[in-house]
Amino acid sequence: MFKEMRKKDKEMDKNSVIDIVKNGKYGIMSTVGDDGYPYGIPLNYVYIDNNIYFHCAPEGHKINNLKYNEKVSFCIVELAEILSKKFTTKYKSAIIFGKAREVLEEKEKKKAFMELIHKYSNEYMEAGERYIDKSMDAAKIFKIEIEDIKGKKNN
Repeated sequence: MFKEMRKKDKEMDKNSVIDIVKNGKYGIMSTVGDDGYPYGIPLNYVYIDNNIYFHCAPEGHKINNLKYNEKVSFCIVELAEILSKKFTTKYKSAIIFGKAREVLEEKEKKKAFMELIHKYSNEYMEAGERYIDKSMDAAKIFKIEIEDIKGKKNN
């Protein structure tokens, strides 16, 4: 179902790919809407139990696309350095394919919110928890259930 990487010498082992996913600062999720156009959007995210979690507003372009088609790709680039003299780029990246579904169960939703606060605002956990308690109903949490994950590097 998912294509093999063409350049095997650039393929990363699974543990290295998971490290990129765990430590990435943001990812770009790509969706397709009813107009047939792809839509890529940068997202803050967390990796929990082989899933990607992200939060978003309750409506908008991204939500419309996910209602139309839950299949997504998610790309994370950990390292990118232009090597001008060599006409190439040094990089490490991960690409994920999966299905994005809204998290409705309150315990799972709160856990994802708390992990997002821990990752991005660790110094403000107490304030973050209060913020979550106030805004949990207004925001949505989605989970990308990973079906395929690969990593690629160019040293």
